[in-house]
Amino acid sequence: MRTPLRPLARILDAREKGENPDAIERENRRLRGEATRDKARQSAEGRLLVMSVIFLAAFLTVGLRMGSFAAARPEEPQTDSTTEQIHAQRADIVDRKGRVLATNLLTHSLYAQPPMMIDPLGTVDKLVKIFPDLDRDRLKKDFTGHRKFVWIKRRISPEQMQAVHDIGDPGLLFGPREMRLYPNGHLASHILGGARYGTEGVNSAEILGVAGIEKEYDKWLRDPSNGGQPLKLSLDLTVQSALEDVLSGGMKLMNAKGATAVLMKVQTGEIVAMASLPDFDPNDRPAPLLKGDPSDSPLFNRAVQGMYELGSTFKIFAVSQAMQDGLVTPETMIDTKGPLRWGKFRIHDFHNYGKQLSVTDVIVHSSNIGTARIVQKIGPEKQREFLGKLGLLEPSPVELIEAPTGRPILPKNWSELSAMTIGYGHGLSDSPLQLATAYATIANDGRRVLPTLIANGGPRKPHKQEFGAPEGAQVVSPAVARKALAMMRAVVTRGTASYGNVEGYQVAGKTGTADKPDPQGGYYDKKVISTFAGVFPVTNPEYVLVLTLDEPTDTSGDTPRRTAGWTAVPVAAETIRRVAPLLGLRPEPTTPDTLDGISLVKKD
Repeated sequence: MRTPLRPLARILDAREKGENPDAIERENRRLRGEATRDKARQSAEGRLLVMSVIFLAAFLTVGLRMGSFAAARPEEPQTDSTTEQIHAQRADIVDRKGRVLATNLLTHSLYAQPPMMIDPLGTVDKLVKIFPDLDRDRLKKDFTGHRKFVWIKRRISPEQMQAVHDIGDPGLLFGPREMRLYPNGHLASHILGGARYGTEGVNSAEILGVAGIEKEYDKWLRDPSNGGQPLKLSLDLTVQSALEDVLSGGMKLMNAKGATAVLMKVQTGEIVAMASLPDFDPNDRPAPLLKGDPSDSPLFNRAVQGMYELGSTFKIFAVSQAMQDGLVTPETMIDTKGPLRWGKFRIHDFHNYGKQLSVTDVIVHSSNIGTARIVQKIGPEKQREFLGKLGLLEPSPVELIEAPTGRPILPKNWSELSAMTIGYGHGLSDSPLQLATAYATIANDGRRVLPTLIANGGPRKPHKQEFGAPEGAQVVSPAVARKALAMMRAVVTRGTASYGNVEGYQVAGKTGTADKPDPQGGYYDKKVISTFAGVFPVTNPEYVLVLTLDEPTDTSGDTPRRTAGWTAVPVAAETIRRVAPLLGLRPEPTTPDTLDGISLVKKD
């Protein structure tokens, strides 16, 4: 309770004593003022103490933080820019010389926020002029409805972006993103495959591989731990371009439905060039074919997915195995009197080659009967084992997502008759890439070769083997391999592949013409698969070329010709003529011969 300024008791007492009562009031006022001042001072001192504690805590916090920064390891500053994050999300793909096959390009997406639009209907008309593929009615419905967000284009060019910007409607907005770019267009399209957008927003989009190398190495290409290092392929862009150019011209010249070619290094299995026609542009990948023959789609990779009876190109395998087992030599005479009867079946030759041919001439003249006789000496079980060692009974291990789908078509019952027909290339279907790999094994002094699209030292994937020999295993002896190459050289110098003799490069090879199976049963009368499998230069084998034409017909003569000697071989010869200088091979004059114009030398 407050003390009164003029307490009655003191006033009365002061009057009795003759004192001034006003002095009592003045004294009480002084005491009350001093009490109020002391209370205010204490309150102020408390507030100052609290503020001092707060400032001290703040300074300590800042000091500790600065100390932690000073003690930390210095690092590069990281930007929050969305563009930078997108830029590093997928690595480039390059050829063996570092030339770009696939890369990323900064572009923009276009979207709309209808509530912010000033003239929705007028904007629709202007957008359709810029993008004729847009649905006018759909856009009008979206812009005038209740939608707050509308995708217009996932990616646009700088010119299109400027045209949209000139419209000037604030409801049209752009988002930065990257797109996958294939600067060479159709070139190596089946190998690269293509990419698409995955999870996407207005400012970024995830790029995912959908086929080929892009799909097979999708995780590797998106792995930030690689530091943006490109994926280097074994392809040579210049050689690939030349091969595709010749193959396209040959396909048209021979009136073929399709074509494929594989160029492989003998010792390493590296694929220097591989093409399948018809092809496509991975920048604008077409939709997959949902019905009909899969090979009618340009997405179909004939080199890997095409399973064909490859005809007489298989004959060298039968002869090589027979020589390896000591059953024949190049000079052994084989009964070729025909037809060869096996139960109710008959095996014929394309021409009558007489009663006997040497093993070499069985290959040179491509005798079905002679090959069947040799296979009879081998037997079905041993034949199957040998073909397995060459990799002809399992899908190719090449680094393409489509490779596992290319499973060889084997006979249900590997009987003696099946073995004989397989010996000359009927009854077993393989891909041209598998054939190239088997030829590379023979050309590599008989040591097993595995195909690869990854340059030496790159991230090759392990091969899960089902049959046969591992990489580097000796399938046939070097001596047998050299004899087989000498026979194939004779095929070019005086046999069915005479149009394959490229001056200065000593080509060896084997032709194969196989009737094309009819899906309804049996074989077509006038449709074939023609193939040439070649090795060059034969004196020191470095490259294998397998070239296959689907339903070719040479119409340059009086009558149509479909055999490989008239169709696949000339195209293969022109391919070798074009690519050999690009591969660094110098033409050499023909040397004195030991067999059909060649002197075989053992490789270092």
